[in-house]
Amino acid sequence: MIITCSLVSVLMACISWQDDKTIQDPPNNISGKGFAVVELFTSEGCSSCPPADDLLAKIQHDYKDSLVYVLAWHVDYWDHLGWRDRFSDHLFTNRQRWYADLLHVRSVYTPQVVVNGTTEYVGSKREPILKAINDGLDQSSTTTLVLNGRVEGKKLNIEYQTAGDGKKAELVLALVQQSAESNIKAGENAGKNLSHVQIVRRMLRITAKQDIQKNITIDLPDDFTSKGWELIGFVQHKNDGRIVAATRFSI
Repeated sequence: MIITCSLVSVLMACISWQDDKTIQDPPNNISGKGFAVVELFTSEGCSSCPPADDLLAKIQHDYKDSLVYVLAWHVDYWDHLGWRDRFSDHLFTNRQRWYADLLHVRSVYTPQVVVNGTTEYVGSKREPILKAINDGLDQSSTTTLVLNGRVEGKKLNIEYQTAGDGKKAELVLALVQQSAESNIKAGENAGKNLSHVQIVRRMLRITAKQDIQKNITIDLPDDFTSKGWELIGFVQHKNDGRIVAATRFSI
């Protein structure tokens, strides 16, 4: 399976090649338009998180034709409080702590949403989050991000290239499972069946070297299947968290 996707000044075009057939989709936005990367920090052990998970699902649905990239990072600091979240990862907790330092938040909490790396909100607060998304869509970008991916066995081999406003930046790659359900048997959500969208299962952070095509490999989870997954990539400034380009391809 070969999947190719590119973003040039946030002009997005996707090519999917399956079973030796190539399908070209038209760009879903025009050059110079903005985008929004919406990151939710959540946990199955947190009773305040299901409303935020529901809001994330609504955003994913309502903005499906826009350049909105939704990511759910399941943190691990709830895992010792009665229920271990099977999607949790300490790397995701570290990412949230990095944001807490950057955005001057006293301590990490769930649910929390960060939009385009620069503003944070309580994850269930609909109006300010939607405003931040729409503000992001109204902005422009001069950065180029190109991703090409090939699934080979239990690995996803990726080629990437960045150009433009990428100095002192890094490329963040997130392998995303697009939906899942969990039957919670203990903790604050005991007895509930929780639905999740856009669950990050793997993350890589790479220095965004300009105008150089590079390769990277992501190990796929044991439960990976050929449908219902995607890779989201974005270029982020390390000094202020600002995200300057983003794209995806479906697997």
